[in-house]
Amino acid sequence: MSATAICLFGSFFLLLFLNMPIAVALGLSTAITLLLFDLPIQSLPPTLYSSLTKFTLLAIPFFFLAGLIMERAGISKRLIQLAQTLTGHFTGGLAIVSVVAACFFAAISGSGPATMAAVGAIIIPAMVKQGYRKDMSAGLLATAGGIGIIIPPSIAYIIYGVIAEVSIGKIFMAGIVPGLLMGAILALTGYMIARKEKIPTLPKASARDIVAALKDASWGLMAPVIILGGIYTGIFTPTESAVVAVFYGLFVGIFIYKEIKIKHLPSLLVESAKTTAMIMLIVASASTFAWLITVEGIAEDLANSLMSIAPNTITMLLMINLVLLIAGMFVDAISAFYIFLPIFLPILTMMDIDPVHFGVMMTMNLAIGLVTPPVGLDLYVACGLAKISLKEISKGVIPFIVASILALLVITYIPSITLWLPELLNMK
Repeated sequence: MSATAICLFGSFFLLLFLNMPIAVALGLSTAITLLLFDLPIQSLPPTLYSSLTKFTLLAIPFFFLAGLIMERAGISKRLIQLAQTLTGHFTGGLAIVSVVAACFFAAISGSGPATMAAVGAIIIPAMVKQGYRKDMSAGLLATAGGIGIIIPPSIAYIIYGVIAEVSIGKIFMAGIVPGLLMGAILALTGYMIARKEKIPTLPKASARDIVAALKDASWGLMAPVIILGGIYTGIFTPTESAVVAVFYGLFVGIFIYKEIKIKHLPSLLVESAKTTAMIMLIVASASTFAWLITVEGIAEDLANSLMSIAPNTITMLLMINLVLLIAGMFVDAISAFYIFLPIFLPILTMMDIDPVHFGVMMTMNLAIGLVTPPVGLDLYVACGLAKISLKEISKGVIPFIVASILALLVITYIPSITLWLPELLNMK
């Protein structure tokens, strides 16, 4: 490894160890390396600017805003009520409800923490009341929340598509089946734990209750149909779909469910703007980091080193999975894309790995890493929602991490699971 690479990565991890924000660590490590090695620091401003002027990135604030609006509109609680009437009477019913509700909301919000917040505030108290352990409930919620960046629309897929230059619509469609597969495996794990611990079930809902819940939640169920259906049919682009989601959520919240008032809009806009600002700061600083990796030949050197260690596709994908699982424990998905994609993209070309399949695989890796103890960032969100310690949730999340890794391995080595839907829809 060159001295430039050692300085860049060494200073980055040192700054992370010193508890610097990820955006600061990325930007500062880049600046330090440029100054120490007398590299062209004047290239930073245009790199920063160009990284933020991509049309596709406009989807990010709108998907965040759509998620906030739909949560405030009461869509999440209606989706949970519907899932509960359909599956609550089964063994592990509430565990299944938690996963189903997470999948529903993931298809609206595009964010893991947003999915956890929308579902967890309602489902965790209900699960504990029903007899589930709090650590198990929080662990399931944390891993199910990760589906928020796997099932489209996903902010992670948007960032990946921008960096890897792949179709956003195609990777959106490719993420549907893997997300549902991961949800099914998590639900099965929850069922097995509930059966082992003999957790009681809810009374079976009547046909009238099911119809009423379905009618009440129908507006929420229509949201992913409109978003993904519009993208597939070409009525609007993925970026435009985010705007459609915002206006649809406002329509439902103000005129149908009547839970959003005009006075709520400023706080929703401010919250969305704050989150977007943090994301854009990471994008800007990470893009300079990725630029330096590329122009200094660091990415090519590291890619060649990996190729010499793992000369075939099976071992290479296994090695990449391990790297990304560990990386996901320390950095968010957006930063990880900018750090690792310049290294991995040449490998995809040399080994003829489909970049759409790889994007879904990489996102699943990072989603699992984000809930892996002891430093998975999303674990802290789940801890706050469940009001338990990191030590407690670490015990409860392990079975679901194992289940998630099983789903990851299936997706990694059977790419047709990921690619068959976009190929069926003839998406380019």
